[in-house]
Amino acid sequence: MRRTVGWDAGEASSPEEAGGGGPGGVDSLARLLRRTAAGDLAAFEELYRELSGTVFGIARRVLVDEAQAEEVCQEVFLEVWRTCARFDRSRGTVPAWVLTIAHRRAVDRVRSEQAASDRLAAAGRLEPEATPRDAVPDQVEHRLERERVRRCLGGLTETQREAVRLTYYTGYTQRQAADLLRVPLTTVKGRLRDGLIRLRDCLGVGV
Repeated sequence: MRRTVGWDAGEASSPEEAGGGGPGGVDSLARLLRRTAAGDLAAFEELYRELSGTVFGIARRVLVDEAQAEEVCQEVFLEVWRTCARFDRSRGTVPAWVLTIAHRRAVDRVRSEQAASDRLAAAGRLEPEATPRDAVPDQVEHRLERERVRRCLGGLTETQREAVRLTYYTGYTQRQAADLLRVPLTTVKGRLRDGLIRLRDCLGVGV
């Protein structure tokens, strides 16, 4: 993942402390989120550039593993894209909201991995060990969410899916993606816009 802009996660001990980052601070990020909720892809991309470094940093601190942290980072921004219309500014800042999502998803991933490890260990000892009851709903919800995202990505056209993969899963800029795909920049922008709108519709959140 090529994160071109973002705060240093090591300098922010809490979402609230991270809230002042970025060129325009929290007010600028709130405006970007409102534009994103209205379907503005350029605003979403700018929001991603501003916050992805810190989101990745938080996920990395929780998970340690870089590959899993990158996966969580992408899951966080897909959640931001599909739920931004429900953001309530009276309850906190945009960075605090996004970083809370990041921390929750990273912790959910740790719980899921630990539960899987425990099951393997239990199977090796031939001793049935039940997963803690309170962890089951989180694991099921997390697994279902990932399956929904995969299913919705599968519903995109091949060109839309490739544009989304390059820019949000691999981290290329739109211009780099256009060069790789050997198409005009405007074509990549159109594919991204249409693909993200279809993702939002599939995930059940209206603009």
